[in-house]
Amino acid sequence: MVFKEIMIKFTLQLTNKANNMALQIKYNLGVFEINGSINSQNTKSFRKHFETLIDQSKSITISLYKIKEMDNVAVNAIAYLYKKATESNKIFYIIGKQNQKVNSVFSGENLNYILK
Repeated sequence: MVFKEIMIKFTLQLTNKANNMALQIKYNLGVFEINGSINSQNTKSFRKHFETLIDQSKSITISLYKIKEMDNVAVNAIAYLYKKATESNKIFYIIGKQNQKVNSVFSGENLNYILK
């Protein structure tokens, strides 16, 4: 699938078979809305999905407002994506600072500066 700057609305769902916790990624009006939990069980799929998008686009905005749970593995994966995008001169926004769960985990890893 070739990523284009103008995309139709889509939903990607990643399910952790061990505990059936789903991570849902919705593309809506230029923003990838992340719903559910990001943790060590689904981070690899999440990271791979966004690595492909970084390679194929000029700008990515990820919303973490609807995250229910996040661990430090997920935060470090997002930091990796942020670094990859900026090193490739891509625009990469991570919004969701108002979500206390997200902000707390990012702060614990000293990475809250990348949150908007």
